[in-house]
Amino acid sequence: MKIVVLTGGISTERDVSLVSGKMIYQAVKRLGHQAVLLDVYLGMQREDIEHIFESEEDFSQDIRDIQESCPDISAVKALRKDGGKCFFGPNVIRICQMADVVFVALHGAEGENGKLQAAFDLLGIRYTGTDYVGSALAIDKGLAKELFLVNDIPTPRGVVLKAGQSIQNDLPWPRVVKACKGGSSVGVYIVEDPEEYGTAVKNAFAYGTEVVVEQYIRGREMTCGVVEGKALPIVEIVPKKGFYDYKNKYQAGSTEDICPAPIDTETTERIQRLSEKVFRVLRLKQYARVDLMLDEQGNPYCLEANTLPGMTPVSLIPQEAAAAGMSYDQFCQKIIDMAMKDCQEF
Repeated sequence: MKIVVLTGGISTERDVSLVSGKMIYQAVKRLGHQAVLLDVYLGMQREDIEHIFESEEDFSQDIRDIQESCPDISAVKALRKDGGKCFFGPNVIRICQMADVVFVALHGAEGENGKLQAAFDLLGIRYTGTDYVGSALAIDKGLAKELFLVNDIPTPRGVVLKAGQSIQNDLPWPRVVKACKGGSSVGVYIVEDPEEYGTAVKNAFAYGTEVVVEQYIRGREMTCGVVEGKALPIVEIVPKKGFYDYKNKYQAGSTEDICPAPIDTETTERIQRLSEKVFRVLRLKQYARVDLMLDEQGNPYCLEANTLPGMTPVSLIPQEAAAAGMSYDQFCQKIIDMAMKDCQEF
């Protein structure tokens, strides 16, 4: 098969996407497919793209490891000679249309908010992951929380703040402040008092026009992948310092991931059933990962769903797939097969 692995972009998770894309690309090549690794924003400046899938060039060699802080997006934008008015870089659409399927390895708003998926639907391009509806619902943490509450899915108490709105509320301390539309814990803060709270809200608004503030659940961090509506084994996340922030997510050795999570059978099944329900309520497809907290009394609280979970060397859903008996390469092939099945009408 001819497969484009679509990576990069201009979200705060660009570096994570590049590393996910590199690993997926190498796996797809090992699986025997013809593959191209393509930065969705920078595209490919070359004339001879008609035989691009037959090329033996390894476009993943120049991708560096994930750094401790977010990438300089302004520097990335400066690389576009055309000014970057269109999200899709040179030849991106054309190459994607030449492929049998696009393996979407994007993370963050520009890849997970549904706009890319809607564009691909209109253009008849097959792609992996959730469609535009599920993507739009899951990326908005405030809207997802509303859907959780309506559908009796336990979630922390919270409010959504809009720019210019009063930040006062009666939530207990400590609180979690987070950008409404983002991932990899970028723009997420745990605050203990009003002074920290005001600063955190101001910082979170740098990432968008809405901010979610919610009650902090003290306990154990869990995550549960869901594939075709069925839950995978659960991972317990144990950061060696602080919480599961950007650095702890992607710097090797910063976090201990335990899979399957050391919890009793009843709690395991409850978390898995909740994760499957989140998958249904948010209208997700193919695969996703649900993040939860297990409080000190053993009660689970759903935080959010990730529609394009990381596929880096330290990412969680590949670990869960491995615990379920699938190697990294097998999991990638499973995702490809699901996409081909979902897009049969194209």
